[in-house]
Amino acid sequence: MKSKFETSNYSERTIMALFYKLIPHLLAWVGIVLLLLRGFTARRSVVAVAGMGGFAVGVAGTYVLLHSFTGDTPFAIIKDAVGMSFLLLWGLSVATMYRGTDRTGSISRSEFFANSSLGAGVCAFLAGMVAGAVCTCSISGAEHTLLVLLLITLAAGALVFLAVVAEKLLPAAFAVSLAGCAACVIALLLFSSSSILRLDLFSPLTMKVMKFTHDFVHQFFESMLIPDHLFIRSSLWKYIGFLFGSGVGFWGGLVIWFTPVILIALAIRGEWLPPVAHIRQGAQRRKLLAAAIRVRRFRLVAPLIATIILAGAVYQSRFPNVEYWDPKPLQISANPAGEILIPKKGEVDSLDGKVHKYLYKQGGKEARFFVLMTPAGQVTVDLDACAICKPDGYGQAEGTVICYYCKTLIPLETVGKPGGCNPVPIPFTERDDGIHIDAVTLINSWNSTVQATARIKEGGK
Repeated sequence: MKSKFETSNYSERTIMALFYKLIPHLLAWVGIVLLLLRGFTARRSVVAVAGMGGFAVGVAGTYVLLHSFTGDTPFAIIKDAVGMSFLLLWGLSVATMYRGTDRTGSISRSEFFANSSLGAGVCAFLAGMVAGAVCTCSISGAEHTLLVLLLITLAAGALVFLAVVAEKLLPAAFAVSLAGCAACVIALLLFSSSSILRLDLFSPLTMKVMKFTHDFVHQFFESMLIPDHLFIRSSLWKYIGFLFGSGVGFWGGLVIWFTPVILIALAIRGEWLPPVAHIRQGAQRRKLLAAAIRVRRFRLVAPLIATIILAGAVYQSRFPNVEYWDPKPLQISANPAGEILIPKKGEVDSLDGKVHKYLYKQGGKEARFFVLMTPAGQVTVDLDACAICKPDGYGQAEGTVICYYCKTLIPLETVGKPGGCNPVPIPFTERDDGIHIDAVTLINSWNSTVQATARIKEGGK
């Protein structure tokens, strides 16, 4: 049994670990409230109350989701909510660019709603709800969850009060347009979610771009029969090979990631200056134009801040602060009958819920695979590679495995199912003495998988 001193130290370590996990999310929450208060200067009390209410609802709702569903379902719901906010940013950026072409300066219904008390309350409530949900997901595995969530909600309320005080200290010249405010708020939500593996959006985005490019180029080559044409020089394939690398997904993802903020900045930069033709005095004209230009420059600060925040989200996504379980493959051999036997128990407990990797060599050929007991209690045997990416292998984190090549997260519940970036499953037989795998089938599966991804590995045809 643990002594009282050991238990106390354990609790302190747990609380400190939770505190460090919550720091980026609570800082993001403070930034969200500050921006909303400055974006809706005439609705400060509405924003404060609605934002705090939304945060509490997000915390409570996520707690219910985590205890009502198993596996990745709660995270998928919240990830979809964060994704919807990113799509909303795209729509807002396009609408802002379109509004920039209107010389009449008329106010649309959407702008009228956004400037109303109801609009300010709805925006603050939704932002708070998503922020609270993301914050709760960061401590989903913590003990004494109810007490911890209550403390988080109280801390969020205290931070709202501090944000209200801090916002009044900001210079009055620091003007924030509604589009710039929305860009910063959504950027902070994306930054907050990027520190949680199962809520990160940038890595799946790069994977989607890379897969689309691979499929498009492959289908184009197949339909046009380009490899059969003599005018295609071998040196050209070096450039075409770039389209089959992971770089195209990363750079394509960056374009999609930053374009909305850039569009909003361009729309603000191109805003029409107030008409001064009716003013006869030149000094008054210059003073009016100078003031308008100064306000426009301050309004550009918000998109700039959003760009920096989005860059931080990309960095967190590419270099997550997570240690992956990635054991060194154990070399094994087959029996005279050509079967590989993996004992269930022994020096290595193959059914402990962790990935256990093995390496089989035969006649100059080799195959790398792993055995895993899924959260559903099912044993699966899979290649340490998928049918899409270069066979760099997989690592395991909480609730997921990650493809090291494209950084895609695969829920443990789906490991053993073919398709996409999932590890390629291998047929096996489970008996009392262990897991039996046909060595020839294993080698053939590995060779066919590696050949299918050879174009990616070699950088072209």
